[in-house]
Amino acid sequence: MFNEQIISNLSRSSFIRAMFEEGNRLKAIYGEDNVFDFSIGNPEMEPPVEVNARFIELANSKNTGMHKYMGNAGFDSTRMSISKSIKNDYGYDVPYTDIVMSAGAAAGLCVLLKSLLNPKDEVIVFKPYFAEYGFYVMHANGIVKEASTDADFMPDIESFKKTVTAKTKAVIINSPNNPTGVIYTEKTLKALNDAIVEKEKECGTDIYVISDEPYTKIVYDDVKVPCVFKCFNKAIIVNSFSKSLALPGERIGYIAIDPKIENSGLLVNICIFNTRTLGFVNAPALMQKVVESTYDAKVDVDDYRLRRDTLYDHMTKIGFKIKKPQGAFYLFVKSPTEDEMEFVETAKKYNILLVPGRGFGVPGYVRMCFCISLKTIRASLPKLTQLAEEYYK
Repeated sequence: MFNEQIISNLSRSSFIRAMFEEGNRLKAIYGEDNVFDFSIGNPEMEPPVEVNARFIELANSKNTGMHKYMGNAGFDSTRMSISKSIKNDYGYDVPYTDIVMSAGAAAGLCVLLKSLLNPKDEVIVFKPYFAEYGFYVMHANGIVKEASTDADFMPDIESFKKTVTAKTKAVIINSPNNPTGVIYTEKTLKALNDAIVEKEKECGTDIYVISDEPYTKIVYDDVKVPCVFKCFNKAIIVNSFSKSLALPGERIGYIAIDPKIENSGLLVNICIFNTRTLGFVNAPALMQKVVESTYDAKVDVDDYRLRRDTLYDHMTKIGFKIKKPQGAFYLFVKSPTEDEMEFVETAKKYNILLVPGRGFGVPGYVRMCFCISLKTIRASLPKLTQLAEEYYK
């Protein structure tokens, strides 16, 4: 028989992809303009002009050897650029030798978890969380443990403490958060670090903080994203350019390991080994050269803000309860019914596609992506009003 663990997980695999496929089915029936697909974070925007210009420059280059193997950690010149980017953004020094280029954040997380975990080690996530984390941990032979967040979707420190055991090896945080758009405050992160230090002493273990950061460049209303290296004793950033440069299909990202972690050099070497032996070999060569010179570019955040405000203002006006997102491009909407699956099905009557909150570990909510076109968002508003009228009369 095939892999039984994977077979058992297929039935509870990503609600996001399931709704995305449903959207394609409905578009084939009703036409693309008549389906309002809020399911998947697939940016409608094109990459910044600097990125496209660099693509063209590289494609026309007469330089030889651009497509050859490099060291498994990536081009030194690219890693140096990432080091400079971290310094510019956070005022924190991470030597390029502590950076490993990855085939997107997903690959980076898989490499890092495989590098940190022994079999049955536990990784804590805060609900709601990106569902794929559980599968990444599974592939590293670990176990996911869920901790709660408070009413503002900030990590609940007491819940975290109760979740920690002697087998806890890591905690994954994601800020700006998918699906809520919440940015964790510096105060909250430092309180979490205090709790980690307390539990490390109690259990005689090391607990690493993995910060999944693909949305740090998509932030609104002058809110600042705290530097995790300054908030935690043992932090590792995994990032990608899928959202900041609108390049989700190109799979380019990195792992940045805080040099103050004990034996950080050994962890870097393990990550390099796993990059090779897990089958990624190295991050795509061409994309490394693209981001090497365009890492400071970003998509038009004001455009995203307009989309956020257009959808958020209308949704709250017609009765829905939502915490306004500070970053990323999602609304996490309180379902008007206790069973959000029923609400998701009702929305389909209006060709509106939503992702159920249970896919993120929190039933009773739905996620809506506003990285779709502004035209589609505006066209959806009358349908959303009709949907609201079924619940808020």
